[in-house]
Amino acid sequence: MEKLAKVRAGLRHAFAVRPEDQPLSIEDVQLLERIAETIVKRGMAAPATMFLESMGPMNFLGSQALHFMTPIIDCAFNVKEVEQIARLLERRDTVTRLIAIIEAKSAPKGATAQ
Repeated sequence: MEKLAKVRAGLRHAFAVRPEDQPLSIEDVQLLERIAETIVKRGMAAPATMFLESMGPMNFLGSQALHFMTPIIDCAFNVKEVEQIARLLERRDTVTRLIAIIEAKSAPKGATAQ
């Protein structure tokens, strides 16, 4: 019975993700800013926002896929940044933060928030 209680206790938080109340590091915010800047420069703000909003609930699965694909992606991208993106996607609030940054960067200059 004691073993079963230990197993239950261990599985209780097996699929838990980090709480959102932990602030992002400066490097994480800078990476999100660079991603958003690239998206806006290429004129992809609207499609990227729609994609991110539709895929938001699956961001954790995306992070795990990135962790799995890191050795393959190593050929074309900076591994450190890929791992950083995967770690960021494990947080539930990252996608909404990225969307907000994209919207802020793509807003017309001089426009005020209502």
